[in-house]
Amino acid sequence: METETGSKTEAKLYLCPTPIGNLGDITMRTAATLAAADAVYCEDTRNTLRLLNALGIKKPLFSCHEHTEQRTAAAIIAEVRSGKAIAFVSDAGMPGVSDPGARLVRECIRENVPFEVLPGASAMVTAWVASGLDTESLLFMGFLPRSGAERAEAIARALRSEATVCLYESPLRVGATLNDLLEALRERSESETERRCVLIRELTKLYEEHVRGTVKELAERYREEAPKGECVLLLEGAKKAADEYEAGAKCDALLTALLEEGISVRTASRIAADTLGLPKNAVYKRAREIGERE
Repeated sequence: METETGSKTEAKLYLCPTPIGNLGDITMRTAATLAAADAVYCEDTRNTLRLLNALGIKKPLFSCHEHTEQRTAAAIIAEVRSGKAIAFVSDAGMPGVSDPGARLVRECIRENVPFEVLPGASAMVTAWVASGLDTESLLFMGFLPRSGAERAEAIARALRSEATVCLYESPLRVGATLNDLLEALRERSESETERRCVLIRELTKLYEEHVRGTVKELAERYREEAPKGECVLLLEGAKKAADEYEAGAKCDALLTALLEEGISVRTASRIAADTLGLPKNAVYKRAREIGERE
């Protein structure tokens, strides 16, 4: 299909990021691609229709959400092979990031069908930079599993990460997630609950808010009252390996001194864990090793 300027839009799948709140964040390239596409597939036709109406664009709309993405991919691939330019958008942000789109990409790769990902709005990147936490590396985990062993394993993975951790969360579950993080950190040591945390809600919207504090402080704040709007939760990474090595040496020295004073293994390990902010179980195990050696 040709654009208004007469240039040809190639037959391929275009994954188009859309604003995460502020309509002004739509890119000129995304708007032009939507205007030139032969059809638009989207997560929710109602949301996308509002976006296209705001841009003054009229296009055939087809639904493609998480439950139909695999099935719809075949139809999209067939349309691209027939010479059509097809756009895909999720409800907000970058398709494929905790949203439909990733399966479409995999199917295009498998079927050797051309596709293009346009740059644009992303709640993950925007919140990461706004958090003020380390931006050298990031562990993005999207939405945590809601319950069971999978949730426990995901939380353990998040807390082990030396990178800043980014989570998406429903406002109704923010309190529960913060409490689960708090309890998991408390099992390591009470001082771990002071790890820095940032809740960013309503990104790019009128009432955008950044709430900073420790995991303990934010868990207490949202225990009884849920925040309003879309939420992104960011957690400070665990101490670097070098810091852990230094902490281990300090721990050994402190445990040795306490045990030489006749303090019990259990009491010595508790004092060392609380003083140095180390996992209680690991310190207790180390205290037993030193006690047996002595």
